[in-house]
Amino acid sequence: MTLTLFGDRKSGNCLKVAWTLKYLAIPYVWQDVDVLEGQTRTAEFLALNPAGQVPVIRLADGRALAQSNAIILWLAEGSDLIPHDRYERARMLEWLFWEQYSHEPYIAVARFQMAYLNRPRESLDPKLFERGAQALARMEGALATSALLVGDDLSLADVALVAYTRMAHAGGFDLASYPRVEAWVSRVEAALAIKEPR
Repeated sequence: MTLTLFGDRKSGNCLKVAWTLKYLAIPYVWQDVDVLEGQTRTAEFLALNPAGQVPVIRLADGRALAQSNAIILWLAEGSDLIPHDRYERARMLEWLFWEQYSHEPYIAVARFQMAYLNRPRESLDPKLFERGAQALARMEGALATSALLVGDDLSLADVALVAYTRMAHAGGFDLASYPRVEAWVSRVEAALAIKEPR
């Protein structure tokens, strides 16, 4: 049985797993799961992931693994996407934890509300935009001293954070205000050979 990725192509969390698989040349099958159509709430899907969220991978032995950053960590174990230096590895993990707590809940949520639920910006909680801007500003500052988030080598920190950052404009954020972030997005897209439109 081949590894199967259950995902929705509208989701940056799903795409980051697909990009990691591609970068590492790991063969897999993509199984579409449409979140807006309620396909994560079917009995079949909930048996795979009781949390009812994508992405999920089903391993060749039938076991399932959920949560995008846990999945990419599992996939990249032993690869150059995880720094060998203990401190640099911890810095990478710091970015992965921060991404899910202080970046994705604002950048991705604003995008989903505006691009997929067609809600006008004025109807959304202003804190989404305040905190999203703070997240982008933190990245802008971090990129003042290095080309990538953990030194000069591509890591899972870059994979995780590029997923929604590159699409921030769809949530009302202007990356032109963050020139280092904008340049970083282009570098990471090139390194991962990302073809999906922004």
